[in-house]
Amino acid sequence: MATSARFGHLRALTDARGVFEHALLDIPRREHGYCVDDVARALIVVVRDPDHDDLRQLSEIYLSFLESALGADGLTHNRMNEYGEWTDQPGMGDWWGRLIWALGTAAARAPWASVRARSLDAFHRAAQQHSSHLRTVAYAALGAGEVASIRPHDEAAERLLRALVLAVPARAENGWAWPEARLSYGNASIADALITAGAALRDRAAMDRGLELLGFLLEGETSGDRLSVTGVGGRADGEVGPFFDQQPIEVAALVDACAHAYEQTSDVRWHRGIDLGWQWFLGDNDSGIPMVDAATGAGFDGLERGGRNENRGAESTLAALSTYQQAHRLGVGSRA
Repeated sequence: MATSARFGHLRALTDARGVFEHALLDIPRREHGYCVDDVARALIVVVRDPDHDDLRQLSEIYLSFLESALGADGLTHNRMNEYGEWTDQPGMGDWWGRLIWALGTAAARAPWASVRARSLDAFHRAAQQHSSHLRTVAYAALGAGEVASIRPHDEAAERLLRALVLAVPARAENGWAWPEARLSYGNASIADALITAGAALRDRAAMDRGLELLGFLLEGETSGDRLSVTGVGGRADGEVGPFFDQQPIEVAALVDACAHAYEQTSDVRWHRGIDLGWQWFLGDNDSGIPMVDAATGAGFDGLERGGRNENRGAESTLAALSTYQQAHRLGVGSRA
């Protein structure tokens, strides 16, 4: 997909404040407003795109939104209504972790110096806080790993990375490799964060644990020659899929983790996960239906038994864009 087509739907979801969270079919549902979760995802996607010449305006919009959400103490709003008013109190949650992930990525990868500088400043503000929630810590560690790639001795980044390593429980003794009793959401981001932390901290044990968890996920979420990710209800040891609804963000997280695993190991077996992820969007999935509109870059909101959710909101669209980026960047898949 050319850049102009690839970002067409994201642009349609974006106004001068941010990206609208939901859509009815392909029409933004303005009445539902915006959230930090999705604006953070959007900033990550636009700053890491190789064809970035016309994306600066979007990056400025998304970064300004995240800066406005972030307090001087590092606590963070999540939800803004359509009139530009924050509707929640600043706090901690997954959105804080995703905000740090986005700011770290922009600080390391944005092609514009002013965006990099502002992002790094905001990253350090947010990093004053800390969380005990595993997924929140994992998202933050992914941003910290980006900062560590350009500032190897950054104390805030190192603190977030070490917090992630300490937050992952030890392997259970019952043969179930996952550190929780049940897979839920954002699973691959935990493996991805361990791989990232292991690389940044030169912690081989953390790296190996991340690769082990990623291998467990990829094996468990592959059915024959297609990807079959954990659905919204989760999955425990012994439960057999396919599971629905499958969320595009789960596929994107798995592909991100496989891309980072390949970068650290040069093991081409991780290419398979990237290829399976992009093919999932193209229709090689449990319902045999495309989950991306190649003409606009829109992603469909969920894979259902025998069909799909026809709404094309921000999270699913950004998941499709992210997955395409990784497949295209690494030259994986004949149609990427």
